[in-house]
Amino acid sequence: MTVRNIASICNMGTNASALEKDIGPEQFPINEHYFGLVNFGNTCYCNSVLQALYFCRPFRENVLAYKAQQKKKENLLTCLADLFHSIATQKKKVGVIPPKKFISRLRKENDLFDNYMQQDAHEFLNYLLNTVADILQEEKKQERQNGRLKNNGTATIAADNAPGNEANEHKAEATWVHDIFQGTLTNETRCLNCETVSSKDEDFLDLSVDVEQNTSITHCLRDFSNTETLCSEYKYYCETCCSKQEAQKRMRVKKLPMILALHLKRFKYMEQLHRYTKLSYRVVFPLELRLFNTSADAVNLDRMYDLVAVVVHCGSGPNRGHYITIVKSHGFWLLFDDDIVEKIDAQAIEEFYGLTSDISKNSESGYILFYQSRE
Repeated sequence: MTVRNIASICNMGTNASALEKDIGPEQFPINEHYFGLVNFGNTCYCNSVLQALYFCRPFRENVLAYKAQQKKKENLLTCLADLFHSIATQKKKVGVIPPKKFISRLRKENDLFDNYMQQDAHEFLNYLLNTVADILQEEKKQERQNGRLKNNGTATIAADNAPGNEANEHKAEATWVHDIFQGTLTNETRCLNCETVSSKDEDFLDLSVDVEQNTSITHCLRDFSNTETLCSEYKYYCETCCSKQEAQKRMRVKKLPMILALHLKRFKYMEQLHRYTKLSYRVVFPLELRLFNTSADAVNLDRMYDLVAVVVHCGSGPNRGHYITIVKSHGFWLLFDDDIVEKIDAQAIEEFYGLTSDISKNSESGYILFYQSRE
């Protein structure tokens, strides 16, 4: 824990009252709570993602609804639900909460996080969303099996588990995690000989895009979908021509998610250094976003997104530094730095775009962006 964190814990009451004063009693949202999270030794990667997800309203509402159900067995989702419920039901409007139970469960379930080293916030986000989805799918499967056992007896279960029904048993069922974060990419390949277009769909919970110096999110997304020519040793095997042919390949968004999580690939492996280094490039992310790299058959082509949260990496490398989060709540912006919560001006967001100079300098740069659909 840093000296700053130790000092801030000693002044929790001062920070909390200052935040209430900055927001103002008349402007403070009804039934809203702004609570920092205690750092348990380089757990800022976890705290920052949890704060971002808490202020993704559809996600928060579903987690709290899960808490309302009677659950017996502890898992990562029950611990997350307990944490969100603890924040949402506090008598005070602002303060600090130790996510000790959640961190303990996380370290117990995954060796990657069972240490006091700095971890990657995107890896944690990916793990958390997939784990929550897996838990929900397993619970649905158990409910179906229990229902069949109760209503029809063991003979029905035996029939349902027959080889012919194996696909149904193992078919992944969509959960509210998928309803919120899942989108679909379509990989279109056009043979330059016969002009046949083949496409393959791929689901995603977040999109990872490359970054370049002095660009924008729109540029990154456009680059992500640029047409690529497959030639020479990379020729495409065309099923129609029954031979390898030159082709053009491009990626398009076919299904837009409710919440678009964009991961900026700021950590790059440098061969000459034999390690990863940070790309502190300046990448502008707008408060409003419309995707233009959609497929012709995409639904809700004109869907508009609003920026609701940004996980920010502070420092010069992936294994050192710090994570903070900025979120939009009820029209104003807040900065969450572990146990510290501050109100910031919208203009201050520009400070987190990155640097225009040296790529490896210390910087506070946007790393994961959360855009929520207006629909």
